[in-house]
Amino acid sequence: MARIIGFFVGLGFVGVLLFSLVVNGLDYFRNPPEPTAAHEFHKHPRDAELPSAGMMGKFDRAQLQRGFQVYKEVCSACHSLKYVSFYQLHDLGYSEAEVKAIANQWATEVPSINPDTGEAATRKALVSDRFPSPYANETAARAANNNALPPDLSLITEAREDGPNYVYSLITGYADQAGYKNDKGEELLKKFPDAATPQGLYFNPYFANLNIAMPPPLAADGQVTYADGTVATKDQMAKDIAAFLTWTAEPTLERRHSAGWAVLLFLAIATGLAYLSYRNIWAEAKRKVAPRGPLDPENKARMDAAKAESGIAG
Repeated sequence: MARIIGFFVGLGFVGVLLFSLVVNGLDYFRNPPEPTAAHEFHKHPRDAELPSAGMMGKFDRAQLQRGFQVYKEVCSACHSLKYVSFYQLHDLGYSEAEVKAIANQWATEVPSINPDTGEAATRKALVSDRFPSPYANETAARAANNNALPPDLSLITEAREDGPNYVYSLITGYADQAGYKNDKGEELLKKFPDAATPQGLYFNPYFANLNIAMPPPLAADGQVTYADGTVATKDQMAKDIAAFLTWTAEPTLERRHSAGWAVLLFLAIATGLAYLSYRNIWAEAKRKVAPRGPLDPENKARMDAAKAESGIAG
């Protein structure tokens, strides 16, 4: 009895869900949602053309070091890298002495405990430490950024769709909202007069809702002086930081690509060998057990001979 009641209760739930789906679907098609400024004027990321992109992608160590320099001198004042340790900088081509110096000279010290008093304190970073956050906690971070919380950048290229290109486009995508037009030639503030960017925010068509709390991080060419002599244009710095943040999110990208190609090669060879084995082992067996019907000339002749020898008519 309980099963029958449960069946009908479940059937009732399914019926309600189907009814809701049909009603809401009809309402959506009869009264489609009004277009929004974010939908009409949001831009998809541009291609940063990073060396790490694609199935054959590899990191450019010089570019990664430049990107780290941009993070250190521009981004680290607000954004953390809480999943990256100083020792991982060895992968960028830095020597052990250079990594120790970077950790020791990092602007933000690591939270610690005073062994003599037991009170909270700070200390110089060690190679084994992760990059310390520029803020003590979320409240301090919001207080310093007009109540906006700067996201951690460790996995930002994985957390955003088309991550590396998104980072590159966002950094270089700040624009003047006055007179801004989309690809159709429509002017934003004429089509959506209420879409004016609020005070304290900045217009950026690559951001989801067009208005972002972060001011343009790269304000002018030459904001960073590269040690390798590369000209530090805004476009170059944006590509470099996008490459560096791709590495922080996927430091094993090159090994993963190499392993993937090795596996594909192994599977291709194994498939070829399996097919050749199949042909060699089973092809002859198939011929031996090939079906022969009663009307086959050879079978018919043998059957007639056997019948004559046995004296069977027909």
